[in-house]
Amino acid sequence: MSSDVGTVTLSVSDDETIATVLLDRAPRLNALTPALLTELDTVIDEIATSRARVTVVRTAGSRAFSVGADIAAFSALAPTDMWRHWTPVGHRVFARLAALPQPTVAVVDGAALGGGLELALACDFRVTAPEATLGLPETGLGLVPGWGGTERLTQLVGPARAKEIILTRRTIDAPTALAWGLVTRVSTGALEEEVDRVVADLLSSAPIAQQAAKQLIDAAAVGAPSSVLEAIACGFVATTADFAEGVDAFLGKRSPNFGGR
Repeated sequence: MSSDVGTVTLSVSDDETIATVLLDRAPRLNALTPALLTELDTVIDEIATSRARVTVVRTAGSRAFSVGADIAAFSALAPTDMWRHWTPVGHRVFARLAALPQPTVAVVDGAALGGGLELALACDFRVTAPEATLGLPETGLGLVPGWGGTERLTQLVGPARAKEIILTRRTIDAPTALAWGLVTRVSTGALEEEVDRVVADLLSSAPIAQQAAKQLIDAAAVGAPSSVLEAIACGFVATTADFAEGVDAFLGKRSPNFGGR
């Protein structure tokens, strides 16, 4: 049972292919604190060195994915502490989540606001319930998004829509978020079934090639030349057993059995 302090736990499927992160501070709508970010950082270390092929990020309770940073925790900070500690810690942890080699899926089953949305933005995929809402309302507190929201949101929806969300404090619903490119999928039935479909799709690819492709996409987002990096990556993945298996399976008209080697 979670306490007011909250916990971050890691569980791994029996076949070790799926790592599930659960952030549980349900009584406080999963509001984020420095202690929770530190726990998440430790869990990211475990995932990075694991055999997991997909990481699923969840939060506890049914009322909210996360309402963001704990206002009581940061409002008491001196401005220099906000500058030196609070903001850099969130940036570092979310950047490490984004940089995991495995594809990551955020399961958004309620409100994802402020730092909660920034947590989801640090994942590769955002699968939401139809009733989910998303926003970055920090300017209403006299603040600005502090954990990468201005950058990652702009990359997904463009400057004009990012300004509408941030400057007007607009909270958007799941269908609008899907239309704007902010979320990947909105479930039309059971949310867990939609998540299972995304995970199954991800597990169907060769893991080494998939992770290399993720790195290429992230590099392209910051202007790295694909003509150079794709040549290097193609040469690398062509040496793997998965590539040989993929070709053999294709020629043999069968489903490949990738081993991540």
